[in-house]
Amino acid sequence: MKKFNMIDEEFVCEHCGKRVEKLEYSARDHCPFCLYSKHVDINPGDRNNKCHGLLEPIDIEKFKHTYKIIYRCTKCGELHKNILANDDSLDKIIEISTKK
Repeated sequence: MKKFNMIDEEFVCEHCGKRVEKLEYSARDHCPFCLYSKHVDINPGDRNNKCHGLLEPIDIEKFKHTYKIIYRCTKCGELHKNILANDDSLDKIIEISTKK
């Protein structure tokens, strides 16, 4: 089982440049505007991954009672998944889920 280290912090998105605020109910792990993330963790919140490439959202998948964003790292090519946040852009979710 993966270990989860709760880190919920503000950041500036390296893809779209927007300021992203804390999530408050869980750890913020991606930009709610463009849905990009950063390849910084091995286990959630550990900040031990040395890649630091941008994680590009490439698809959306159903997960229990919610959805996950599927990412491909633009630097190393590794696939990664994150659960959607309540404030994620619905337009971006639809755009990504219909892009095939």
